[in-house]
Order: sequence, then C-alpha cells, then structure tokens
Amino acid sequence: MARLVAAVLVVAVAWWAAAVEVEGLGVNWGTQASHPLPPKAVVQLLKDNGITKVKLFDTDFAAMSALAGSGIEVMVAIPNVMLSDMASDPGNAKDWVKRNVKRYDFDGGVTIKYVAVGNEPFLESYHGSFIKTTFPALQNIQNALDDAGIGDRIKATVPLNADVYKSPRDKPVPSAGRFSSHISGLMTDIVKFLAKNNAPFTVNIYPFLSLYLDEHFPFDFAFFDGGATPVNDGGVLYTNVFDANFDTLVAALKAVGHGDMPIIVGEVGWPTDGDKNAKASYAQRFYAGLLKRLAAKAGTPARPNQHIEVYLFGLVDEDQKSVAPGNFERHWGILRYDGQPKFAMDLTGQGRNTMLVPAKGVEYLPKTWCVLNTKAKDLSKLGANIDFACTNADCTPLGLGSTCHGMDAMGNASYAFNAYFQAQSQKDEACGFQGLALPTETDPSTAACNFTIQIKSSAAPAMSGVPVTAAVLMAAATQLLLLW
Repeated sequence: MARLVAAVLVVAVAWWAAAVEVEGLGVNWGTQASHPLPPKAVVQLLKDNGITKVKLFDTDFAAMSALAGSGIEVMVAIPNVMLSDMASDPGNAKDWVKRNVKRYDFDGGVTIKYVAVGNEPFLESYHGSFIKTTFPALQNIQNALDDAGIGDRIKATVPLNADVYKSPRDKPVPSAGRFSSHISGLMTDIVKFLAKNNAPFTVNIYPFLSLYLDEHFPFDFAFFDGGATPVNDGGVLYTNVFDANFDTLVAALKAVGHGDMPIIVGEVGWPTDGDKNAKASYAQRFYAGLLKRLAAKAGTPARPNQHIEVYLFGLVDEDQKSVAPGNFERHWGILRYDGQPKFAMDLTGQGRNTMLVPAKGVEYLPKTWCVLNTKAKDLSKLGANIDFACTNADCTPLGLGSTCHGMDAMGNASYAFNAYFQAQSQKDEACGFQGLALPTETDPSTAACNFTIQIKSSAAPAMSGVPVTAAVLMAAATQLLLLW
C-alpha cells in the first residue's frame, strides 16, 4: 500500500509540474453564439483545463457571477460603441467602473486584473470612427480606477490590432518597426500614458491572417517548427511571423522611448473551418509550436528568455460572429460550440498527445435533423429558402475550402435547412421551408461534414447575419433543379 501511495504521489507531482509549465495561460471567452454554453459550465471548463486567465468582451452579469470566487484572473472590456460615452464625460467612466468593476471587487468576488478599453478600435475597416475617442476613454477609465482606489492593481489597456505598427518597405525587418504614420502621434500618447500608469501594451497577433491576406506569404513562416526560410535582420534570424511581428512592436515601442514596456498578446490562434487554410490539422500544428515555446519561456529575439502573457483566441466557436473578415470568424474555438475538443492539444507545452477536458453537463436538443424533402414537387422556391436559412444561421462550413464543401446539391440544401432548424432550437415551424424540408431522426452527417445538433440554452435563438454562402447555395439549388 505504501508503494502504491508513493507511486500515486510521484505521478501526481509529475502531472502538477507539467501542468504549470505554461505560466498564466489565458483564453478569450466570446459569447456571440445562438446557444452559448452556460457560464458556470464555462468556468468549470477553464478550471478543469488549468486555464488561469480569461479575457471577456464585456461585463456580462452571468459570466461575472460565474467567475466570482473562481480565482481566475479576468480582463473585462468596454465595447467600442461605448467609447464615445467614456471619452465625453469622466462621470460616465466613473459610473461604468462602479457598476462593472467595483461591483465585483470584493473578497470572494471576481479577480479583475485589466479593463480593455475597446477592441482593435483603429482597424482600417472602422474608417477612423474611434480615433478621437479611444485615448480620452482610456484616460478617463484609468483615472476612474484610481479614484475608486483600485488603480494600483487594476489597469486599463487597449487591445490593438498589429496593423498599428509596421516596418518600412525599404527595410522590412522587425528592428525597423515604427507605429503607423497616420496614428503615430496618437500611439505615442497612448504608450506614454500606459507607461505612466504601469499598464501593459495589448496586441492581437494572427499568423493565420498573414496567410489569408497574402497568397504569396510563405506558408511555413506562419508556424513554429522551423520549416521556413529565415528572415535575416542584421544577423538575427526570424523563423516565424509571430516572433517577427512581436519584435516589430518592441522596436516601435523602443522608438518612442518605452522599449521595455510589458506586452500582452491579447489574441492569438488559428481557426478550423471557413477557409482553405482554416483546418484542424493546421490549428493543431500552430498551437503545438506556440505552447511549446511558451512553456520554454523562449521569448523572442528582441526579448529572449522571457515569459509572454498570452490569451488564446478563442475558447469555443461562435456561430453569430460577423463574417465580414471571412467565413473563418465563426470557427476560432479550441473547442467546438458545445465545449468538446477538436484536436489533441497539450496546454502544458510538453507535446503530449492529449485532449482538452470537455465541458461537463452539456445537454443537447433531441437527435432530430431537418433535411431536404426529396418528395417535394415544386422546387421553384428552393433557392430563396436556402438563402433565408443561411441568412439566419451559420452556413460557413459550406464555403469553398471548408469542411462541408463538395457535397452534392441535396446535401447542401439539407445542411442549410438543418443549420436554421438548430439555430431556432428545433421549433416545428423551423423545418417547413414551404414544404421543401422535413425532420428526420437519421443523421445526415458525412465523414467530413457534421450536421449539428444544438445544445440546450436559454439564449434567444434569433440570428442575423450575412448570407456568406448564398452564392454557393444558390448554385447548388440550380443544380438540384436540373437534376430533379
């Protein structure tokens, strides 16, 4: 018995030692889903997987309540639409801090560490909408935190996209990094304010987007396993775009006098569907390399042998996210929509072939799907009904290069109808489509394409989106009409 106990202790200690290798790993918890996981289940999921930090995109009461007493470190957020209010009146910032920070700041409450003021507010797609409000909002929120007596341990920061800095075309190396010319003055002011308040610079880095936006980008340079031709920066060799991007920011900070400023990577990840490069196998490769480096505290060439604070993006897939950037936006999760793992992933960075601990206590809707009625006689309205289904549900897996692309026209129609049926919590009237669909208890999934059964959720099943695969599906509908 003594030997058995000793053996168990050895295993337990070895597991614990491995589990703490990736120091303070965080994830982004997004909730833009038709059927989000219950917050309590999410918090338990984080704890079960040893995830000690979480970044939110708001201060949802249910999420904050579930996080209370968990010991998980939290970054709460102010959405971009609120920046103007926060900037226009310091009183608004004080009220926000009182309602959304002080409210939860007590012994046994929520361990709030940061307040994210906006999210990537300087993206070019916003056409300068938040240029004038972001910095004043940051100032007012930090001042409100200070006035509330908590500014010494809760810091305001601004998660920014990596496009706020770059290297010049005539010297495209990290050491030449500077803040983008059109906002260089503003960025300098923000950096100096962050430094004054001992707050970190937060940046979102997405190697996947480098591939997505540039067909000539060297594929292997997006990963960490050394397969790419290095970029030579004055004798310093960069073998992956993450390091190069991070150190371009370090150079930009150095150029404005704050090269030693703490940097948080607020978002980094790899999607698993919605694009030819959004595959589970690529995500697995990316995360394996990233987590190994984090565990080794390898740092980057500009900041070697340092721990980098990182928040993976994201925790679960979100079927209501905007697809304006691309169909992949709804597939960033390291877990499926239902909290089930997608691929082997070792958060300790030890490279073990292990799966994440799945969400517990998840309840599903009945095993009923909605498919094309093969006996329907009038197919003249099939295209319009498919269009409706994909405008109000997630059909992104049907797009070119995605997991469900390549099915026949009947399969495409069935997928669209089922996506809507599930988004509407399997309401009887959601599987009508003017007589073109009917419910079935026979799973229509294929080896590559999963026809979802949604989870039970109290969330309203309404969904508004962009019919991103409407053209694909309309073509499929036309093909089906010809085959019928």
